[in-house]
Amino acid sequence: MDRSLAWIPRTEFDRVLGGVGDPYDRALAFAALSRINTLYMISRAGSGHIGSSFSAADVVGWLLLEELDRPFEADGDVYFSSKGHDAPGLYAALIALGRLDEDLLHRLRRIDGLPGHPDVGTPGMPFNTGSLGMGISKAKGLILAHRLAGRTSRVVVMTGDGELQEGQNWEALPSAARYGMGELTVVVDHNRLQSDTFVTDVSDLGDLAGKFTAAGWGVLRCDGHDPRRLAEAFARRAADHPEQPVVIIADTVKGGGCPTFAATSMAPGEWRYRHHSGAPSPEDHDSAYRELTGTADEILRRHGLPPLRPVVRELDLPAKPAGVRLPELYGRLLTDAAREDPRIVALDGDLVLDTGLIPFRDAHPDRFVECGIAEQDMVSMAGGLAAGGLRPFVHSFSCFLHARPNEHIYTNATERRPVVYVGSLAGLLPAGPGHSHQAVRDVSALCAVPGLTILEPSHPAQLDAAVRYCRSTPDSVYLRLSSQVVPAELADLPPVPLVAGQGRVLRTGGDAVAFGAGPVVLGQLLGAAGLLAARGVALTVVDLPWHNRIDPAWLGELLADVRHVFVVEHQYERGGQADLIARQLLETGAGDGIAFRGVGLTDVPRCGTDAEVLAAHGLDAAHLADLIGTDVLKGARNEELAAR
Repeated sequence: MDRSLAWIPRTEFDRVLGGVGDPYDRALAFAALSRINTLYMISRAGSGHIGSSFSAADVVGWLLLEELDRPFEADGDVYFSSKGHDAPGLYAALIALGRLDEDLLHRLRRIDGLPGHPDVGTPGMPFNTGSLGMGISKAKGLILAHRLAGRTSRVVVMTGDGELQEGQNWEALPSAARYGMGELTVVVDHNRLQSDTFVTDVSDLGDLAGKFTAAGWGVLRCDGHDPRRLAEAFARRAADHPEQPVVIIADTVKGGGCPTFAATSMAPGEWRYRHHSGAPSPEDHDSAYRELTGTADEILRRHGLPPLRPVVRELDLPAKPAGVRLPELYGRLLTDAAREDPRIVALDGDLVLDTGLIPFRDAHPDRFVECGIAEQDMVSMAGGLAAGGLRPFVHSFSCFLHARPNEHIYTNATERRPVVYVGSLAGLLPAGPGHSHQAVRDVSALCAVPGLTILEPSHPAQLDAAVRYCRSTPDSVYLRLSSQVVPAELADLPPVPLVAGQGRVLRTGGDAVAFGAGPVVLGQLLGAAGLLAARGVALTVVDLPWHNRIDPAWLGELLADVRHVFVVEHQYERGGQADLIARQLLETGAGDGIAFRGVGLTDVPRCGTDAEVLAAHGLDAAHLADLIGTDVLKGARNEELAAR
């Protein structure tokens, strides 16, 4: 899709910073220009977090321009964001100040560019963030390290108010006071909205100032969009609380500084903030651009400077692919199932849109529980619901659902409480958000939990069968849902019985068999099979939706007379289907004479476009065809030589 987009080059930032003498106007102008470039970066990438970046922009600008001493230098003050969603805004500011290469402005969420969430591989990012609630603890450790090294530097951490629902934040507070960490300042971007809706409607923080005070912290509050008030708050912090950790509650507006995206423009009764994630529509982009340039030009006019001189170019922007996505269908299927089964209760971790639960919430409000950004609490609550005879379905992104509450999942299993855990955004894709959001260790982290079945459907009919299975099985289930569009060759597959440990042949080939699960892997395997057929290599493609269950009889019958077995997984290769099938073949002797290869991730997943990242990890159709074809042809040559 061709679109005209504009950005502000670094030379314009230099002109503005050098020409606006008043520090408060300078900070406001810097924030407006940074917002323009944030808008450009997210629009060009096709995804990102505008609301969070904009709400934090004035705080970030003031800190980097006026408050911190030599930030991002080896012995200077340290700033980082714990919430992570504001990464595009922070990148824009760092590019403007020459801390990042200007070319990176055009490479948000691209391979070898700027990741969707902060990563230590990017200059100026001391910690990975995106998984919430860890920032205060990281800062405390850094301060202790600085003290042991004889160094005194201030550390400023940005958190979101929704992020404060994560329990680790509250674990971190008392010891910071105990150790008199006057070096530590936490700024709460208090924009009152989390990913789906208002914080007060999810898990109200109550007396936020009182909670910090009770933990021994100094507490200040100010308007987070007014540089004068920010300056006063930091001055009071130094004067009134030199030996204490301090929180500055910065009252902001999500999407602030731009009426098009500002949450204050939400209609009465509107529950969902529409600009949390994703790229803006062309109309919203153009409206926001006019507003932001108008703000900047007004400041420049007051200081006798010419208007902004942006760079404008026609760009081919990514289009959102059309087609069915399993989480959306899942939400409707669960809603229908709950009409038949009064035991079904749905719990959500502040992702009601992305997990497909809006229909369920609207149809069964008494059986919908919004738990907020508190996965451990949610999973243990599900254990209590199961103990009460209900059938809880627990929802979040896969990357968060399996990790922090892993112990709680295990405890539910040891109590023999049947719970269904539904993880969306499963696997390597989408790759744009970066590795904090790529669920590539969930299978290996959960496959050994007793009484827990891991099931990954690949198409609508199979998802329907999977939901029915989840309702009826006495075991717990981890239902792993890719959020990618289901490929056309899978979307219309007819239903077949879902039998534990058994799969389905999608394409019949020769003496080489490839196993996979989910729409991403199977779509690439079917593409590889087509490429191989053109080279004279026949490949059988098998959809095996079970990650930790295998039927020995079915497997033995399928692999009779087979020479090559490949297992492809879009997660880490340890502890998944490859290990499961290889062990079965070894233990039963069914693998005698079979060449076996598992293909999966061996390193931290890359961030970029989906096509870039699949190729980088060797999981796209072209790379799979090359790997499989090489193995099969090499095996054929070896057999021919042996026969001679």
